Amino acid sequence: MDGPPVRILVVGAGGVGGYFGGRLLEAGRDVTFLVRDGRPRPLDITSPHGDYTLSPMPSITAERIAAAYDLIVVTPKAQDLAAAIDGFAPAVGPHTAILPLLNGMRHLDALDTRFGAERVLGGCCHISSVRTAGGAIAHLNPIHRLIFGERDCRRTPRVDAIEAALGGARFESRPSVDILRDMWEKWILITAAAGITCLMRASIADIVAAGAAEYAERMLEECAAIARSVGFAPSVEHLAYCRGLLTTPGLNFTTSMLRDIEAGAPIEAEHVVGDLLARRATPAPFLEIAYAHLRCYAIRAAGPSSRA
Repeated sequence: MDGPPVRILVVGAGGVGGYFGGRLLEAGRDVTFLVRDGRPRPLDITSPHGDYTLSPMPSITAERIAAAYDLIVVTPKAQDLAAAIDGFAPAVGPHTAILPLLNGMRHLDALDTRFGAERVLGGCCHISSVRTAGGAIAHLNPIHRLIFGERDCRRTPRVDAIEAALGGARFESRPSVDILRDMWEKWILITAAAGITCLMRASIADIVAAGAAEYAERMLEECAAIARSVGFAPSVEHLAYCRGLLTTPGLNFTTSMLRDIEAGAPIEAEHVVGDLLARRATPAPFLEIAYAHLRCYAIRAAGPSSRA
């Protein structure tokens, strides 16, 4: 991809893909959503930054893909990634750039194996958004940031092309010269936040009110220690930001993993918490307890056959 991307395929039309893809459509970009069925559906975004509605949403099913896309933005939940890869594989050509926005790091291995590491960038986003029961995309707070870059820290023509394609849309976007570190910093934050809110089944406001903020801080430090042990030490500024988020009185902040538990839905425990724990060099007792809690939920949700 040497020039500005002309055709963008967004894989996943949930809270993340629906929001960023919708904002790109709003800005006049050529965006198509990969969906499981060809049923026409609207795109309806509500946000502190302004609402956007388009009907029908431009979409395509996997069997109808007839040509390669310039940029593929990959946004499904981690447990749906394998099926998503099979679905968008026909859209990958010699010059296609793949930009994943999943949590954690394990997805990079799957994408590299299938398509080659040279096609796969690093990426992460900071947004709290959900698809409501009525099908709308609800953006829950003012943060809507998308970061991307080459994993070897180079500034390349395709990074410039992606920057041009995303620029002007109604969300923050920027290239990074150290995208893997950005991904790790997000990973330790969401792992600590998901671990403590799911373990306590409570918002940060409730956890702080209960006098349990110190447990959130200890979980954060365990996550940071794992990152340090593999060469991705978080910055002092990022850790201060994380501590503030996890210990602020009255902050009615939860996580998507807790919302999934409350809805009885599958969770990304293995890909977010479990994979981080698998990289630890020393014990991480608070995180280990949180992971055991999440595994118990997943086993119970899957039913008796999963206990064998």
